[in-house]
Amino acid sequence: MKSFYTDIFKQIMVFLSLMISFSSCKDLLSVDNYFSDELKLDSVFAQTRYVEAYMWGAASLFPDEGNLLQNQHTPGPLATDEAFTSFLTLHGYNGMRFVLGEVTANNMHSFGGVWGNMYKIIRKCNTILARIDEAADMTTRERFNIIGYTRFMRGYAYYNLLMDFGPPIILGDEIIESNASLPEYDRPRSTYDEAVEYICNELEAAAEHLPYTVPLMEFGRPTKGAAYGLIARIRLIHASPLYNGGDVARTYFGNWKRSADGAQYVSQIYDEKRWALAAAAAKRVMELQVSGAPMYRLFTVQSDSETSTLPEGVTSDPDYYKEWPDGAAGIDPYRSYSEMFNGEAVIPVNPEYVWGRKSGAITANTQMVFPQRLDGWNGMCITQKVVDAYSMIDGRSINNSSDRYPYSETGFSTNVQTFSGYRLNAGVHNMYVSREPRFYASVGFSECFWPMSSSTSSGYYNQTITYYYNSPNGKGGVSSPQDYPITGYVIKKFVHPSDAWGGTNARRMDKGFPIIRYAEILLSYAEALNNLTSNHTIEMGGQSMVLSRDMSEIRKAFNQVRYRAGLPGITGTEDASRIQQLIEDERFIEFLFENRRYYDVRRWGIYEEVESVPIRGMNVEGTKEVFYTRVIPNTARIGSRIVNKRLNWLPIPLNEVRLLPSLDQNPGWED
Repeated sequence: MKSFYTDIFKQIMVFLSLMISFSSCKDLLSVDNYFSDELKLDSVFAQTRYVEAYMWGAASLFPDEGNLLQNQHTPGPLATDEAFTSFLTLHGYNGMRFVLGEVTANNMHSFGGVWGNMYKIIRKCNTILARIDEAADMTTRERFNIIGYTRFMRGYAYYNLLMDFGPPIILGDEIIESNASLPEYDRPRSTYDEAVEYICNELEAAAEHLPYTVPLMEFGRPTKGAAYGLIARIRLIHASPLYNGGDVARTYFGNWKRSADGAQYVSQIYDEKRWALAAAAAKRVMELQVSGAPMYRLFTVQSDSETSTLPEGVTSDPDYYKEWPDGAAGIDPYRSYSEMFNGEAVIPVNPEYVWGRKSGAITANTQMVFPQRLDGWNGMCITQKVVDAYSMIDGRSINNSSDRYPYSETGFSTNVQTFSGYRLNAGVHNMYVSREPRFYASVGFSECFWPMSSSTSSGYYNQTITYYYNSPNGKGGVSSPQDYPITGYVIKKFVHPSDAWGGTNARRMDKGFPIIRYAEILLSYAEALNNLTSNHTIEMGGQSMVLSRDMSEIRKAFNQVRYRAGLPGITGTEDASRIQQLIEDERFIEFLFENRRYYDVRRWGIYEEVESVPIRGMNVEGTKEVFYTRVIPNTARIGSRIVNKRLNWLPIPLNEVRLLPSLDQNPGWED
């Protein structure tokens, strides 16, 4: 009897705690709203509020998408040519572990739980959809809301599997009982095409019931735009060379066939219509409206007296000096970019966030870039390749700079410059002078000024930081041998001028992570149109669209991103190859440390080419006199970085492959 009453008491407490936590349910991914599985499913589906809490409990199993650097769910920036660090991998820098060959199917570190967690979410979603009608008090509106969110979560779980593990096992609506026999569990993976269609269909179905917007206090919950944005991303990836026939697809997947029936996991037949589908999906997001106004637009800040004037002498783009959005005039390009990421802009109302969420990891990870002498870790670096990719202020590359804004690798600036609240010190090396605004918003370089204005302790604010060997924050000056910027640069993109880690009153602004930005939609639309060679009629969402390589449309979409950055755009006379290269270059800079580079270089089929170039940076082994020289960092990690086709995806956990005879391992990970 004691056991019986104990169980009853536990269930009552679960119900009470559920009711309290449910009343404060604010975020799709809030772990505070986890529904205890101790409550029997019959009780869960007795009332609507318990069903909703069970649904948000499933959502709590999704990772923080902004957690990309340490104990993360996906390889992220450290597995690309945009980032590098000397931090010890044993502390969870698993993107470095991935490219150093320390991740195996039998030891996947923080990646190992993702496969299982996504299938837990899928099982919970299937359970909700199967039993939703049992809640007698549920209204029609509540039912549709739950169906919309549940189908979105199911599609998003499969999306996560597809992105990092390749074709998943698709269960449909099936619920496999926990006590089922092994043959009931065993089934083959889908093909890549089957997975794409299933996920897109799930998101389309979810969008029918998802709201256009959510209240501020529910920021993070998916909307109709979030579903459409994910579809646009998936369609673009599906159209790209790695997954759409041609030489790249044959090189990577020509011999990879499903053991159950011999089907090609990745299609070997090129289909141009996929690009048209991708363009249509992006255009649908661009045309979404609420109350007669566009739902999404690029985030901009109006220019003021502190905004730099546009550079003179730009003749490559006849529209450059027009007012925004037809040109680059009238906005502050530095603040328009930086305030999206550093916490200054109000996150839930940012019109560029097609889908985003607040991210505690983004805020916490700023400590990785702060100087060690100011209580930071001093070592999350960007590479010289990134630094060199930023253009000059007039849009020219560093290899083709103008006489008015020359690029120089000798000498130092002699004057202090201030613009948009940013201070560029005198004594900064000339290679960092007259660069585009996104450079200053993103790159921490030697002689960079760090305001850290929230700190009130002397020596902890308004500091100029250097990384020369004998500097306090250089390799020879730090107390820990790993805590220095091994490339001579750190990522400052998410650092607010008031952020500080050391001294009295030090605090950090809350940060948001844009899971999908409108800038991505614009560049995806331009890329998809650019790859068309004929007209295509696409039916999507009850609308018919005729799509072709329309240069006016490509120019309009691409140039918005350039103008927001204060740079001239394309003219519309460029050929398809040139436009593709410009889009690839733009995505490299625009989405730095936003977890797009890892997937982009793979889908374009250039992963091995770009990753085979050695990591380079400044000479952190030297004093100021020799620091500003491009070198390969002095670390064994450079030679240990692996470039191999198998790194296209993570391996499926070995225990899963051993358990299910029909489950084929990803290519290259079989041994």
